[in-house]
Amino acid sequence: MSIAPVESIASLSSDLFYDILRRLDGATLASASCTCATFCSISKEERLWENVCSSVWPSTNREDVKSLISSMGGFRKFYADCFPLIVNKHVAEYQQNNYLEYPDNLTEAEYYGDSNEFEVLSPSDFVSIIDIRFKGKPIRSKVLWGVPNANGSNGWFYNCPFQIDLLTYADRDDNNDGVVTLSVSDGLPPITSMEKERKDGKLWHELCNGLQLSWIIVNRRMKQAANLASWSPLGGQRHWPTDNDFVIRFGSVLPAKDILPSQVVECILIMKFRVVHTEGEGVRTTIKLNELSMQLEDMEGAYVNGRNSLLILKEALSCQRSKNYSEVLESCHMYSKVQNELKEEKLRNESRSNTFCILSGIAAFITFWYCCL
Repeated sequence: MSIAPVESIASLSSDLFYDILRRLDGATLASASCTCATFCSISKEERLWENVCSSVWPSTNREDVKSLISSMGGFRKFYADCFPLIVNKHVAEYQQNNYLEYPDNLTEAEYYGDSNEFEVLSPSDFVSIIDIRFKGKPIRSKVLWGVPNANGSNGWFYNCPFQIDLLTYADRDDNNDGVVTLSVSDGLPPITSMEKERKDGKLWHELCNGLQLSWIIVNRRMKQAANLASWSPLGGQRHWPTDNDFVIRFGSVLPAKDILPSQVVECILIMKFRVVHTEGEGVRTTIKLNELSMQLEDMEGAYVNGRNSLLILKEALSCQRSKNYSEVLESCHMYSKVQNELKEEKLRNESRSNTFCILSGIAAFITFWYCCL
């Protein structure tokens, strides 16, 4: 079979170029758009970026999500906002003696900012777009409009710890058809007993290496979006609180300047699996997802309330991001390092304070008996 020579790339059909570009992932498509004017022009087609977003985030296939993304500027902008992960390079080396306090002349509410900001900031404006993969295969997609149980601007939500729980009690029911489960057919190693798993940790390692989480927060009014997850797990706990439980943690470090004294907070995304069956008697190893939640925690380990969490999420939508995953991990590890140093410093100060109180008590006791004698 003879192949006709091509005089120049410009002589090829634009339909052929489109067919080539639609097979690329987002990063490659963005790079290809910089090679020539033809590729640059074709790569602006929204349909190409819709396919890219659909492959990365299956939840964007929903019609209501498509309408939301279109209202924000389209799939190309959505990908550019949500594919790079949040990176915070300004995690300061906080020490106990320079940890910021509330100014004496301001109330706590006044310190946190102008209350008028909540006239344009409502829990109902936020949308959560969540996708979970295991070994590259989508296992769960969910879209949550608004923040659950956040009705009323003066309600308990604004003063209580902020939390978004993606699983309802029905989702946790073993008999519910929508429950998320993983088994040997999905790539899990067969586990004959939890005693054996405690020793070799095969199931734990497969979960940590295979799970990926994307949690995109969108503000419909501001028309901004950001991915708060770290894609891969940042850590977790085996066999907590029971032998059959595995808690896996994702997240990111968010700026909280002029919102909280710590200036930065950690967005903690928790995914909890429970072993339902182990291998044996015709039953395959099966685990069930029974928790998927988000909380914000400050440098001292305290959960952030609803009011300040909305302000922090608003700031996160316009903060710095990076496609370099090592930078994202470095930011998270730096936060953990500084947080541990702060906790150790607090323990040392408390120990010194307790020692001083004990010595003061002993001295007072000796002085009292000396005076009595």
